This record gives sequence, C-alpha cells and structure tokens, in this order.
Amino acid sequence: MVKRSLRASTVGIEQAKKAFQRKGWTQEYLASEVGLETRQSVWKFFKGQPIERHIFIDICLCLDLDWQEIADLNLNSAPPAQKIAPIVQNLTVVSDVDALVEQVRSLLDSPILAQCGTLRLLDIAQPIPLDEIYVNVNILEQLSSQQWLEVSDLQSATVTPFDRLGLTQSSQKRFLALDTSNLADSQRIIATYPKLMVMGKPGAGKTTFLQKVALQCIRGELPLARIPIFIQLRNLAEEAIGNTITIGDDFSLLDYINQKLSDFGISVQHVETLLKHGKLLILLDGLDEVRADYIDTLLKQITKFSETYYQNSFIITCRFAAQPYRFPGFTYVELADFDQTQIEAFAKKWFITATSKPNEEDGLNLATQFIDKLKLPENQPIRELAKTPILLNLTVSVFQAKADFPKKRSKLYEAGLDILLVRWDEARGIQRDEIYRNLSLPHKMKLLSHIAATTFEEGNYFFEQTEIEQHIADYLTTLPGANTDPETLRLNSEAVLKAIEAQHGLLVERALGVYSFSHLTFQEYLTARNIVASPDTATLMEALQRLSTHIREPQWREVFLLTAGLLRNAEPLLKLMKQQIDSLIAENCHLQEFLTGISQKGYLLQTSYKPAAVRAFYFTLFLDRDLGLAVALDQNLARDLTPELALDLELARAFSLVQSLTRNPDIQQILALGFALNLEKLLERESGLGGEQKRSLFSQSFQQLKQQLPDLGKGRDYSLQWWKTDGQVWAAQFRSMLVEYRQIGQGLPLTALELEGLKQYYQANKLLVDCLNSDCRYSSAMRTDIETTLLKYES
Repeated sequence: MVKRSLRASTVGIEQAKKAFQRKGWTQEYLASEVGLETRQSVWKFFKGQPIERHIFIDICLCLDLDWQEIADLNLNSAPPAQKIAPIVQNLTVVSDVDALVEQVRSLLDSPILAQCGTLRLLDIAQPIPLDEIYVNVNILEQLSSQQWLEVSDLQSATVTPFDRLGLTQSSQKRFLALDTSNLADSQRIIATYPKLMVMGKPGAGKTTFLQKVALQCIRGELPLARIPIFIQLRNLAEEAIGNTITIGDDFSLLDYINQKLSDFGISVQHVETLLKHGKLLILLDGLDEVRADYIDTLLKQITKFSETYYQNSFIITCRFAAQPYRFPGFTYVELADFDQTQIEAFAKKWFITATSKPNEEDGLNLATQFIDKLKLPENQPIRELAKTPILLNLTVSVFQAKADFPKKRSKLYEAGLDILLVRWDEARGIQRDEIYRNLSLPHKMKLLSHIAATTFEEGNYFFEQTEIEQHIADYLTTLPGANTDPETLRLNSEAVLKAIEAQHGLLVERALGVYSFSHLTFQEYLTARNIVASPDTATLMEALQRLSTHIREPQWREVFLLTAGLLRNAEPLLKLMKQQIDSLIAENCHLQEFLTGISQKGYLLQTSYKPAAVRAFYFTLFLDRDLGLAVALDQNLARDLTPELALDLELARAFSLVQSLTRNPDIQQILALGFALNLEKLLERESGLGGEQKRSLFSQSFQQLKQQLPDLGKGRDYSLQWWKTDGQVWAAQFRSMLVEYRQIGQGLPLTALELEGLKQYYQANKLLVDCLNSDCRYSSAMRTDIETTLLKYES
C-alpha cells in the first residue's frame, strides 16, 4: 500500500539541507514555491517528521532532488535523532566568553545568511540578495501617535495653494537606524536603547530592517559584539500548532531558543553562558502577526525572558495599533517614511538588481528616467505613495513596463490598495484574526470610500477618533442584521478602526486620538470611487454636479482626474466641468475683454498649431508664461516656436522687466532689460502681422522707444532717477506699441482680484484638458467641441 505520508531519512536530510543552502532560499520562499500558505510542512521536512506525500515530493522537486533518495522508505523506522554538529564536542564552558562568541558566530553564519540574506519582492520571481537592494532607513524617536497635537495643529500645515506635503509624517528629527559610517549613531541605537520596539505601517520595511540588523551583527559590523537570534513570531506559533511545542503553561521562550540553536551544535550550557554575559541580540519579528489564541502567553514569555536576561539586547517589530501591550523597559521608536534621497537610492538599486538588466548602465538609465519623471509636479501624488517602501516597490514595477507611469492613475492606486488590503499578507502566508470578519472585501472598500468621501467633502484631512468612529458606526448600521445598540456600535466601531490601522495601515494615528489616511492619494482615490459607485444614474449625476462646483479648488484636482478615469463614460463630467468654467467669466467684463483679445490675436496668426493651443500660449504671456496648457493641447509648442510667437514671448519678458522697474528701480534689472530688448535677429525673421509695412512701422517704433532709455554711460544714479520720474510714461508707450503693432497686452493692467480670477480660470481649463488627456472615455466629437470654445468668450 502506498504510504500517505513521507519523511526524510537522516542521509536525505543532509542532502536536502545542502541543496537548500545552494539555492540560497528561506523556508518561507520554499513554501511559496511549493504552493503552501505557511512553512510548517517545510520545517517538518527538514526535521525528518512525516508530511503529506505530495508535499514531500513537491519539496524535493523544487530542490532538484530525487524524492526516493531522500525519503525514509522503511515503514518501521523511527524518526531520526537530532544530528549535532561536530564542533559541539570542542565547545566547553570557557572563561573567555569572546572566544565562545566567535565560535558560535561561525556556526550561525550560514544559517543567518540563509534566513536573512535575501528579500522577496512582490512581482519579482526570484529572491533578491538583501545587501544589493537594502536602503538604510530613518527612525523617529517619538511615536507620531503619542504627540499631543490638535486637529487644527495638523490641518494648519496645509496652506494655500494646497500643500500635500503638510499631510505626511511628522517633521520631527530623524536619524539613521543603522549607520556603520557613524559609529556614534549605531552605538546610540544598540547600546543606549538595548530594548527596542520598532513600530511602523504595513510595508514600512520593519522585517527588512531586522534582517539587515541580523546580517550586520553576525558579520561583526555592529559596535557591540553580539550573536543574532532571528525569530519570526508567527513561525513560532505555527511550529507550536505542529505539536513541536505547546503554547501553554509549559511553553518557554528559552526552551524554544535552545531547541533552535541545538540544531547547529550549540548546547544549552553554552546558550546559558552567552545569555548571562549579555552576548545575544534577540530579534523578534512581527508581533502583530501572531494569532490571538497565542498572544497573551507569548507576551508574558517575552516580558519574562527580557527581564531575566536583561543584559542582552532585544528588538521587536510590530505594526501600529496591533498590540496595546507595553513591554517594561523597552524604548518605542517609529520607522520613518522614505525621503527623496532614500527613494532615489532604492530606485537605482532596484533597476540594477531586480530587473535583471544586461548591464549596470541600462539599469541606471532607467532609474534616472524614473527619478526624473517622479519629480514632475503632476506626479506628486505618486511621489507621496513612494514614501512607503512596499508602495515604492509597486511604482518601480509599474514604471518598468513602459518607462512611464500609467495615464490612468486609478489603476496604480487600486493596485496599491490591493497590496495593503490583501496581497502583502497573502504573499507571506499570514492569516490574520479578522476583528471585523463580517465585512467582506467589497464592504471594506465601501466603508473606506464612505469615510474618505465624507471627510474630504468637509475639507478634513485629519479627524478626531470619535469622529471617524461615528462614520464607521453610520456605515455599520446600513449592513443587514446590524446591531444598533449605541454601546455595541461604539465598541464595534473602535474595533474596526483599530483593525483597519493594524491590518492595512490605511488609517493612521498622526497624533494622540487624531487620524488621517496614510496617504492623501488614497483618500482622493476612494473619494472618486465613492462618486462613481453611485447606485443609479440620477444619483451619479447629482454627485458629478456637486463635484463640478469644486472646479476652482486645487485640492480637488486629483479627485477630478480619478473620477474621469473611473467613469465608464466621462462625457457628463466633462460637460459639467466646461459649464462651470464658462460661468467663471460670465459677469466680468474686463476678463471677457482679455479673452477677446487673445482670440483675435490667434485668429490673425497663420500657424500650424492648434488654435486652442495658440490661445493658451497668449493667455499666460503677460502672467507667468506657463506653457503647460498650451503644450498639453499641442506638443509641437514644446519644440521650437515660430518667429511670431518667439518674438512675442521675448517682448512679454521685456515688458515684465519694465513693470518691475517702474515699481522698484534696480541696476541689475536695468542691465537685464538692455539684453532683453536686443531683438534685432528676431525682428528680421518675423513676418509680422498685416504685412511688410506694419512690420517696418513696428521696428521703427521699437527702435525709437529704445533710444529714449537712459544712457548707462551717465552713471547709475542717473539711470535709477530716470526710471523713477519717466519710467511710467515709457512703460505706457511700450504697452501701446505692443497693442497696436503686435495685438498683445490688451486688458492690462489687471487688479489683484482680476488676476486671481484669471489664474483660477486658467487652472480650471488646464484641469479639463488634463482630464481629456488622462485616457478617460469620451467621443472625439466631445474633444473637438471643448477645444473649439476653450479660452474663448462667446456672448
């Protein structure tokens, strides 16, 4: 009869271990290759314990082994005895503890490298050597959630114009977590804080940081001589479930460590010696990943162990809000978000290492493109996501495919949410205890969208805990069979909030009792998703109408773009946006005159550019000369300008200098104006408006005006005084000349209120065109209609 389970023989275990070391894998990675959710069966395989036959065979295949050579096929054979490494015979209790440390380090060097030396990145088929991808992280010495700040203190960080950077992590002082180039900092972390609890958001790099600590410790790169013991706490629980140990009254963390080290020939006596002399660095990873059934006993054991062997160093990692328990004597620190330097360092390493580029130069070139595009103003929301390492990994993966970010940003943000809500835990085989288990994934998305839309509509990017719990309670009451008892609702809402923070990290406690979304980008995306998810056409149109009223508010820009991309048909939204834009100038005669002037100018020109792009060019000519809208309408404007447009651009720049000189004469600006008015070459190339005669008249008028300027040879004081007394008259003549011969400068000067109105009108049109260019769905006729009337006043 075929045996239903198999176990490895003593010889087979040795062959399997050698094959495993050659692969350079971790047990977690091997488990994922076999298709297992946990590494329990892999652990049993290497212990010689029976496991299911098909799993045994699959493990052997992954290790390139013949399963029949590895299996113990003797039905009556007993489980193999634990093999002790020969060096144990040479280890005795010695007075020279340092010698013992070196001997044990040599024993654990290969196991620590196998356990901590590689990193498994999402969407990368093979594990990556940690040293090739690791970027040193920063630490905050005070937890953000323990700051005594009010909502108003945090909200005031957002200024006008809208500043996304004010919504990110605390600006408190940061320092490098591990800096071997500066031993003072490393000494401060490991020696001054021998007991550390490292807190962080999901995907912030906690496990990776702990792996790097283990590697540096085993190599002797840390300032204190220690032996690292790296324990993934969820694996400890899994092995307990496998009946290796029983978590109960008889469970001891010391016994667990002794059992682990005995596999490498390190006796209980030597472990006790090392512990009493404070030579171990105990690294406990993922306290938040331990099942609720085991957490209380485990917490007690960690506390007891750390107090008994206080001479040793301890580092524990945990997600925010996962465990309210406080370990006595531990210093709590927070893993900081990546800054721009760290983002760039990771990108360079990733494109060289993870993309399997044929040479380093190709990887660096792609990294440079990524960094340059990430810095563009329109990519600021993506730059915000990249501050979290796991989401930075997503952005570089997405960028790799086309050397660009997707036009439809919603796909990128949806993938980011998918990682935090589902994939990040699944990839590591973690099955969490669902505090809000009755909420399916669609319900979680609806809840988060409800919270995002409600708070964003109110202009709140930070909110009190009681406020967010009320939003959760409001949603929970809409679910079938909901318990509406006020006290039950309050407790359930608090539990759901803590679960969202601990399991997904989408809501973060920024200060004591004050929350926000982990990234403003997610709040914007979920707000757009809430709009699009309206249950019927009438409700959707009402939501789109409300959205269109925010056309002048810069903080709504990303919501407009995301909503347009999520809609099956974006035409209703585009029409409403155009109506709102046109209403901005409906009752302002001066602004209407301004638009009429640029329309007339565009009509007189004979160019190959789109008429709307030409109007956009002249719209900002005397404002800030921002060509963003013009280029968005016609890419040809990003190249060489025609002589007509080039001349007008230089004249506008000169006029700006003139206006500045009339307000505050300055010798440097006087010299700059002299260079700016040197336009003879452009005048020769430009064909002019209205023919040769008009061009000649403009040239003569221009030269006559230049001759009226003060002679710099008469000295600085003379020139400055001339601009104070005669500058206004000269400036008026200059403007009259531009209006008469070049048909530019009409409607100037503008009041501060009119100038602000024009800027809002321009930005609203820029947003509308960006929506058109964002790969949203609409007809070609819709685009033609919009461009025909863009930046035009029609009475």
